[in-house]
Amino acid sequence: QFELVESGGGLVQPGDSLTLSCTASKFRLDSDAIGWFRQAPGKEREGVSCITPNGGNIKYKDSVKGRFIISRDYAQNMVYLQMNNLQSEDTATYYCNAVVQSWGAGGNQCYMSPKTLDWGQGTQVTVSS
Repeated sequence: QFELVESGGGLVQPGDSLTLSCTASKFRLDSDAIGWFRQAPGKEREGVSCITPNGGNIKYKDSVKGRFIISRDYAQNMVYLQMNNLQSEDTATYYCNAVVQSWGAGGNQCYMSPKTLDWGQGTQVTVSS
């Protein structure tokens, strides 16, 4: 079972920042492309960002470009999502998961499509004044 653990959520005001963390206690993440997803009440889960194993390819959902930053820390076996200038529409439960990746003429690329159906508990982010 591919089990990741998310943390770092909270209640913040519009314009504030949060950094989410994603880790696995039982295996290394080094060879996996990892993505962040979110699900707001009554809505489908959507991809927010992804990063390839070496960090060479990163993608973001259009609405978070310029505000969110995904990164990896190999020593800590962590993937982070730094979220700046948070808005009410960012309110959701955030999840991480391994995502689909490819190797081709454009190099190693990640896609915001989950590779497994194993989802963790997620971490709640609420943006409210």
